Amino acid sequence: MSPRPTIVIVDDHALFRSGVRSEVEGLVEVVGEAGSVEEAVRVIADRRPDVVLLDVHMPGGGGVEVIRRVAATDPGQRFLALSVSDAAEDVIAVVRAGARGYVTKSISGEDLAAAVGRVRDGDAVFSPRLAGFVLDAFAGTVPAAEVDPELDQLTIREREVLRLIARGYMYKEVALRLDISPRTVEAHVSAVLRKLQLSNRHELSRWAVERRLLD
Repeated sequence: MSPRPTIVIVDDHALFRSGVRSEVEGLVEVVGEAGSVEEAVRVIADRRPDVVLLDVHMPGGGGVEVIRRVAATDPGQRFLALSVSDAAEDVIAVVRAGARGYVTKSISGEDLAAAVGRVRDGDAVFSPRLAGFVLDAFAGTVPAAEVDPELDQLTIREREVLRLIARGYMYKEVALRLDISPRTVEAHVSAVLRKLQLSNRHELSRWAVERRLLD
Protein backbone atom coordinates (compact mmCIF):
# COMPACT_ATOMS: atom_id res chain seq x y z
CA MET A 1 0.00 0.00 0.00
CA SER A 2 1.31 3.41 -0.98
CA PRO A 3 2.28 5.62 1.97
CA ARG A 4 0.23 8.40 0.40
CA PRO A 5 -3.49 7.67 -0.07
CA THR A 6 -4.96 8.40 -3.48
CA ILE A 7 -8.14 10.49 -3.59
CA VAL A 8 -10.72 11.86 -5.99
CA ILE A 9 -12.25 15.18 -4.92
CA VAL A 10 -15.97 15.53 -5.65
CA ASP A 11 -17.46 19.00 -5.18
CA ASP A 12 -19.53 21.18 -7.48
CA HIS A 13 -17.38 24.26 -6.79
CA ALA A 14 -14.12 24.29 -8.75
CA LEU A 15 -12.60 26.89 -6.42
CA PHE A 16 -13.16 24.65 -3.43
CA ARG A 17 -11.64 21.65 -5.21
CA SER A 18 -8.55 23.75 -5.95
CA GLY A 19 -8.39 24.79 -2.32
CA VAL A 20 -8.50 21.19 -1.13
CA ARG A 21 -5.74 20.27 -3.58
CA SER A 22 -3.48 22.98 -2.22
CA GLU A 23 -4.25 22.09 1.40
CA VAL A 24 -3.41 18.39 1.05
CA GLU A 25 -0.59 18.73 -1.48
CA GLY A 26 2.26 16.42 -0.56
CA LEU A 27 0.13 14.58 2.02
CA VAL A 28 -2.15 12.66 -0.33
CA GLU A 29 -2.15 12.05 -4.07
CA VAL A 30 -5.07 13.63 -5.91
CA VAL A 31 -5.76 11.39 -8.92
CA GLY A 32 -8.91 13.11 -10.14
CA GLU A 33 -11.77 15.45 -9.39
CA ALA A 34 -15.39 15.89 -10.40
CA GLY A 35 -18.02 18.59 -10.17
CA SER A 36 -21.22 16.59 -10.64
CA VAL A 37 -22.76 13.23 -9.80
CA GLU A 38 -22.40 11.94 -13.35
CA GLU A 39 -18.79 13.05 -13.66
CA ALA A 40 -17.96 11.65 -10.23
CA VAL A 41 -19.24 8.19 -11.12
CA ARG A 42 -17.14 8.16 -14.30
CA VAL A 43 -13.96 9.49 -12.67
CA ILE A 44 -14.16 7.16 -9.68
CA ALA A 45 -14.62 4.13 -11.93
CA ASP A 46 -11.67 5.22 -14.08
CA ARG A 47 -9.20 6.23 -11.34
CA ARG A 48 -10.24 3.84 -8.55
CA PRO A 49 -8.90 5.98 -5.68
CA ASP A 50 -8.30 4.74 -2.16
CA VAL A 51 -10.81 7.29 -0.88
CA VAL A 52 -13.38 9.58 -2.48
CA LEU A 53 -13.53 12.97 -0.75
CA LEU A 54 -17.18 13.80 -1.25
CA ASP A 55 -19.35 16.88 -0.86
CA VAL A 56 -22.82 16.17 0.53
CA HIS A 57 -24.85 18.84 -1.27
CA MET A 58 -24.60 18.83 -5.06
CA PRO A 59 -27.13 18.99 -7.91
CA GLY A 60 -28.50 15.65 -9.02
CA GLY A 61 -28.79 13.90 -5.67
CA GLY A 62 -25.58 14.93 -3.91
CA GLY A 63 -23.09 12.69 -2.21
CA VAL A 64 -25.69 10.06 -1.33
CA GLU A 65 -26.45 9.54 -5.01
CA VAL A 66 -22.75 9.25 -5.88
CA ILE A 67 -22.27 6.58 -3.21
CA ARG A 68 -25.39 4.70 -4.29
CA ARG A 69 -24.35 4.56 -7.93
CA VAL A 70 -20.70 3.71 -7.31
CA ALA A 71 -21.59 1.03 -4.76
CA ALA A 72 -23.75 -0.72 -7.35
CA THR A 73 -20.61 -1.74 -9.26
CA ASP A 74 -17.86 -1.27 -6.66
CA PRO A 75 -19.15 -1.91 -3.11
CA GLY A 76 -15.62 -1.74 -1.71
CA GLN A 77 -15.03 1.91 -2.62
CA ARG A 78 -14.44 4.08 0.45
CA PHE A 79 -15.95 7.53 0.90
CA LEU A 80 -15.22 10.39 3.29
CA ALA A 81 -17.85 13.15 3.33
CA LEU A 82 -16.57 16.72 3.49
CA SER A 83 -19.30 19.31 3.94
CA VAL A 84 -20.14 22.73 5.34
CA SER A 85 -23.18 21.11 6.95
CA ASP A 86 -23.04 19.59 10.42
CA ALA A 87 -26.77 18.79 10.49
CA ALA A 88 -27.61 15.40 11.98
CA GLU A 89 -29.81 14.43 9.04
CA ASP A 90 -27.01 15.04 6.54
CA VAL A 91 -24.50 13.04 8.57
CA ILE A 92 -26.88 10.14 9.08
CA ALA A 93 -28.04 10.07 5.45
CA VAL A 94 -24.54 9.89 3.99
CA VAL A 95 -23.35 7.34 6.55
CA ARG A 96 -26.36 5.15 5.86
CA ALA A 97 -25.53 5.41 2.16
CA GLY A 98 -22.07 3.99 2.89
CA ALA A 99 -19.62 6.76 3.80
CA ARG A 100 -16.89 5.74 6.24
CA GLY A 101 -16.58 9.19 7.77
CA TYR A 102 -17.82 12.77 7.83
CA VAL A 103 -15.82 15.92 8.50
CA THR A 104 -16.69 19.57 8.05
CA LYS A 105 -14.95 22.02 5.72
CA SER A 106 -13.41 23.89 8.65
CA ILE A 107 -10.93 21.02 9.07
CA SER A 108 -7.24 21.76 8.47
CA GLY A 109 -5.39 20.27 5.52
CA GLU A 110 -3.20 18.17 7.78
CA ASP A 111 -6.15 16.78 9.71
CA LEU A 112 -8.03 16.12 6.49
CA ALA A 113 -5.12 14.14 5.08
CA ALA A 114 -4.94 12.15 8.32
CA ALA A 115 -8.68 11.43 8.10
CA VAL A 116 -8.28 10.23 4.51
CA GLY A 117 -5.49 7.90 5.61
CA ARG A 118 -7.58 6.46 8.40
CA VAL A 119 -10.54 5.84 6.10
CA ARG A 120 -8.25 4.17 3.57
CA ASP A 121 -6.98 1.89 6.34
CA GLY A 122 -10.50 0.87 7.31
CA ASP A 123 -11.31 3.22 10.19
CA ALA A 124 -14.44 5.35 10.54
CA VAL A 125 -13.66 9.05 11.08
CA PHE A 126 -15.97 11.67 12.58
CA SER A 127 -15.56 14.77 14.68
CA PRO A 128 -16.82 14.16 18.25
CA ARG A 129 -20.13 15.99 17.72
CA LEU A 130 -20.85 14.26 14.42
CA ALA A 131 -19.92 10.89 15.86
CA GLY A 132 -22.58 11.47 18.48
CA PHE A 133 -25.23 11.84 15.77
CA VAL A 134 -24.24 8.52 14.24
CA LEU A 135 -24.12 6.68 17.56
CA ASP A 136 -27.51 8.06 18.56
CA ALA A 137 -29.03 7.13 15.21
CA PHE A 138 -27.94 3.52 15.39
CA ALA A 139 -28.87 3.33 19.07
CA GLY A 140 -32.36 4.51 18.16
CA THR A 141 -32.30 7.76 20.12
CA VAL A 142 -32.37 10.24 17.23
CA PRO A 143 -35.81 11.88 16.80
CA ALA A 144 -38.09 9.95 14.48
CA ALA A 145 -37.95 12.62 11.78
CA GLU A 146 -34.25 11.90 11.30
CA VAL A 147 -34.59 8.10 10.96
CA ASP A 148 -37.97 7.93 9.24
CA PRO A 149 -37.87 5.11 6.63
CA GLU A 150 -39.96 7.21 4.23
CA LEU A 151 -37.63 10.20 4.64
CA ASP A 152 -34.65 7.94 4.01
CA GLN A 153 -35.97 7.32 0.48
CA LEU A 154 -35.30 10.93 -0.43
CA THR A 155 -32.00 12.34 -1.59
CA ILE A 156 -30.55 15.28 0.33
CA ARG A 157 -31.57 17.68 -2.45
CA GLU A 158 -35.11 16.30 -2.45
CA ARG A 159 -35.27 16.94 1.31
CA GLU A 160 -34.16 20.52 0.79
CA VAL A 161 -36.86 21.04 -1.82
CA LEU A 162 -39.42 19.31 0.40
CA ARG A 163 -38.78 21.65 3.32
CA LEU A 164 -38.97 24.80 1.23
CA ILE A 165 -42.13 23.74 -0.62
CA ALA A 166 -43.72 22.71 2.68
CA ARG A 167 -42.93 26.18 4.06
CA GLY A 168 -44.93 27.70 1.20
CA TYR A 169 -42.21 28.79 -1.21
CA MET A 170 -43.06 28.82 -4.92
CA TYR A 171 -40.99 26.85 -7.43
CA LYS A 172 -39.17 29.98 -8.62
CA GLU A 173 -38.30 30.96 -5.04
CA VAL A 174 -37.01 27.47 -4.28
CA ALA A 175 -34.96 27.57 -7.47
CA LEU A 176 -33.32 30.85 -6.44
CA ARG A 177 -32.53 29.61 -2.95
CA LEU A 178 -30.98 26.36 -4.16
CA ASP A 179 -29.38 27.79 -7.32
CA ILE A 180 -31.19 25.36 -9.60
CA SER A 181 -33.82 25.84 -12.34
CA PRO A 182 -37.59 25.89 -11.67
CA ARG A 183 -37.89 22.88 -13.97
CA THR A 184 -35.44 20.98 -11.75
CA VAL A 185 -37.44 21.98 -8.68
CA GLU A 186 -40.58 20.65 -10.34
CA ALA A 187 -38.80 17.37 -11.11
CA HIS A 188 -37.68 17.03 -7.49
CA VAL A 189 -41.20 17.72 -6.23
CA SER A 190 -42.62 15.09 -8.57
CA ALA A 191 -40.03 12.59 -7.32
CA VAL A 192 -40.83 13.39 -3.67
CA LEU A 193 -44.59 13.02 -4.23
CA ARG A 194 -44.06 9.71 -6.00
CA LYS A 195 -41.72 8.28 -3.35
CA LEU A 196 -43.97 9.37 -0.46
CA GLN A 197 -47.16 8.39 -2.34
CA LEU A 198 -48.65 11.85 -1.93
CA SER A 199 -50.93 13.64 -4.38
CA ASN A 200 -50.13 17.35 -4.05
CA ARG A 201 -48.10 19.98 -2.21
CA HIS A 202 -50.80 20.37 0.45
CA GLU A 203 -50.44 16.71 1.44
CA LEU A 204 -46.69 17.17 1.27
CA SER A 205 -46.86 20.11 3.69
CA ARG A 206 -49.01 18.15 6.11
CA TRP A 207 -46.61 15.18 5.89
CA ALA A 208 -43.66 17.46 6.71
CA VAL A 209 -45.48 19.15 9.61
CA GLU A 210 -46.47 15.79 11.14
CA ARG A 211 -42.80 14.82 11.19
CA ARG A 212 -41.74 18.18 12.60
CA LEU A 213 -39.46 18.81 9.63
CA LEU A 214 -40.25 22.53 9.67
CA ASP A 215 -39.20 23.15 13.29
